[in-house]
Amino acid sequence: QVHLVESGGGLVQPGGSLRLSCTASGFTLRNFPMSWYRQAPGKEREVVAAMTWIGDRSYYADSVKGRFAVSRDDVKNTMYLQMNNLDTEDTAVYYCNRREPYVLSWGQGTQVTVSS
Repeated sequence: QVHLVESGGGLVQPGGSLRLSCTASGFTLRNFPMSWYRQAPGKEREVVAAMTWIGDRSYYADSVKGRFAVSRDDVKNTMYLQMNNLDTEDTAVYYCNRREPYVLSWGQGTQVTVSS
């Protein structure tokens, strides 16, 4: 079965760090362009980071540039999102997915809450 599972979220204080994981099953992650997304309460889902399918380039939303970094472990078939210097504005459910036209059904996501 082809799907993605996000993990690694939690409660963190402002200025803290978290690393999210996105593990693929049923397909090889490196063969697809991938993105991290987030959806905050009452807001639309937005792209926060993207990686090309050969992994040579990454792109970031302006709001996270310099704080977030996307990477991939091809042996583990897993993509990561390292999030540093977190702010309350980063509170959201984070998802990963393949980009258009390869998008899969959305998973459960992983909740990130930044609060003191």
